[in-house]
Amino acid sequence: MMFAPGRQVLYRNIDGPRLASVRPCRVVSDDERGLLLWLARGSAVMVEEAVDGRGIRDMPFTEWVRQQYRVVPSTWQGPGLLKFLPPGADHSVWFFRDDRGAFTHWYVNLEYRALRWDDGHVAGVDVIDQDLDVVVHPDLSWEFKDEDEFAERLALPQHYWVRDEATVWAEGRRIIKMAEAGEFPFDGTWTDFRPDPAWPVPREVPPGWDRPPVAREF
Repeated sequence: MMFAPGRQVLYRNIDGPRLASVRPCRVVSDDERGLLLWLARGSAVMVEEAVDGRGIRDMPFTEWVRQQYRVVPSTWQGPGLLKFLPPGADHSVWFFRDDRGAFTHWYVNLEYRALRWDDGHVAGVDVIDQDLDVVVHPDLSWEFKDEDEFAERLALPQHYWVRDEATVWAEGRRIIKMAEAGEFPFDGTWTDFRPDPAWPVPREVPPGWDRPPVAREF
């Protein structure tokens, strides 16, 4: 399943059985290197929150798992960013920018590999965030991020969606070696990207955003 350049697809984050976020993105390219998406500033998105309005990071995970949830409209407030999803990989690489559109750093989002779906009128990719991340700076130095959050959630295996801690750390270390060596995509590719000015910023998430997650095997 390939997505045509310019098509809108939904990057959906799944927390276990629940839909945690939906981000409409534009396809920049989709080829043997992987899927490259553009998330524009001001895009309409959907986010999961507790019924009292707090998000998952606004409380301890022990409290979050006892909440009732809803998915509500919101807006992507940060600068636009690229999301690169290598084929068959348990991570994506995000290209962060400043308010002027200049590249600042890579953000490796460790996640169960993307599963594609296409319902014709709407299409997307479903990922399961593994919470542990790697920040890679332009000089190729790096640091892990959210280790404490990862450990906190692993302590509640009956509620957490990550199945194997060791494989997550192993994927992070594999990507770090690539980054240290300046291998693609940490070789400067796309750091000067500019989106097509004709691409509209999505002001609403299209109908079908809440279709059931793609079934996967672990």
